[in-house]
Amino acid sequence: MAEPRIVKILRLGIVSHSEIDEKMRRLQNARLDEQIDDTLIFVEHPEIVTIGPKARRENISIPKSYKTSEVDRGGGITYHGPGQLVVYPIFKWDLEEESNVKKITSKLEKWAIAALNKIDIEANTDERMQGIWLNDYKVGSVGLSFMRWVSRHGFTINYATNPGRVEGLQGCGLENGLTTSLAALNHPNLTRDDLEGALISTIQTNLNRIHAKS
Repeated sequence: MAEPRIVKILRLGIVSHSEIDEKMRRLQNARLDEQIDDTLIFVEHPEIVTIGPKARRENISIPKSYKTSEVDRGGGITYHGPGQLVVYPIFKWDLEEESNVKKITSKLEKWAIAALNKIDIEANTDERMQGIWLNDYKVGSVGLSFMRWVSRHGFTINYATNPGRVEGLQGCGLENGLTTSLAALNHPNLTRDDLEGALISTIQTNLNRIHAKS
């Protein structure tokens, strides 16, 4: 295996999706030009539902009580809001087992699951849809966009979203209520710090990248 690649981690607070989208584009261009190392963003967003090309093709209907925004990542609709950790890897994907989108997506899923396992949550994948699952419920989504194999967007983990909000969405083949939070599945004391710590501690084993501490 190649030497671990350095990754810089930005641990942000609650920032609008539009602001982070612009930041991701700037970072992606900088990574393409080799001006920066791989960069990982941890963030939360005010409530918004992002709509990917699959959802647009299928004319998925979003209730009017949700603010929406169209995005260019893969996949359908994704809920964002307080109580959800969003993880955006601005990575150059050219290490072992990173030769196509499916392998990269699988790596991210396995990393998220390994991090949850580290804090005694036995998550898994599910054949119904890519993402992070627990007890037959989806608790996280994955969707990426690439430019010359440098990624934007990433994945989510719903640890304590507002009750009923993510559950109230239907789309991409899943009925209402199948997407939920870890708090709703008997993990009410989990914090964002817990998740970030578990992800950082498992990144080398799962992605062959190491945190560049400043």
